[in-house]
Amino acid sequence: MSYVDGFVLPIPVKNVPAYRRMAHQCGKIWMEHGALAYTECVADDVKPGKPTSFPQAVKLKPGETVVFSWIVYASRAQRDRVNKKAMSDPRIAALFEQGVPPFDGKRMFWGGFKTFLSL
Repeated sequence: MSYVDGFVLPIPVKNVPAYRRMAHQCGKIWMEHGALAYTECVADDVKPGKPTSFPQAVKLKPGETVVFSWIVYASRAQRDRVNKKAMSDPRIAALFEQGVPPFDGKRMFWGGFKTFLSL
């Protein structure tokens, strides 16, 4: 079964186009280094919950939306190899040297997951 890195982050609605461009570049880099799939999604039907929700998880502020993303790998070992290559790719550093990222990385969360069912 595959291995998945998942990400959730808040982003100002006005920055969605800039984030989309950055994500497209990052996706190409991850795929070049061996990721099997790279997906980025912006909130469409994400309501604030009472005990938990995506907006609460990222402490969503007025004028922001939530991005939910995942990258698929063949295994955790492959994920570790791909991430090491991608994070040392000079194109990634160049993206962040262009200025402030279009999202608040301090409120982003992520993790790696073993797939146990895929239909």
